[in-house]
Amino acid sequence: MTVVEGIVEHGDARGRTIGFPTANLPLPGSGIEDGVWAAQVRIGAEEWAVAAVSVGRRRTFYTGEGPRLLEAHLLDFDGDLYGRTMQVELTAKLRGQQGFSSVQELTEQLHRDVEATRQWAAAHCPWLLAAPGLETPETVLA
Repeated sequence: MTVVEGIVEHGDARGRTIGFPTANLPLPGSGIEDGVWAAQVRIGAEEWAVAAVSVGRRRTFYTGEGPRLLEAHLLDFDGDLYGRTMQVELTAKLRGQQGFSSVQELTEQLHRDVEATRQWAAAHCPWLLAAPGLETPETVLA
């Protein structure tokens, strides 16, 4: 399992405009494999959520060597994460990174990625789907 921790930064806000807001983290080094992942996310010290996470260069919007970024779409989460510390545990790779010919094609794939993430979470951490942000794995297991 790969873990990335950092402070959530402002991005292009493009995800929000297509219905998939993301929390953006800078990527340290290059040891993290590009792709789309199911992840558990820890926000601060006590909040947890499930996320569909993209790691890569956003080929649909940037040609060539655009900036490399981790973008986490937290499922069923509504809150302001800018400036907060977030730890992302990349737990299951769903697919490789790819470019799309249109925003509609991208959005259709994002819906499939979110559904695949929900299915993964239902099997591996269902308590996070039941009450995102309220329980941690430690409180459920205690």
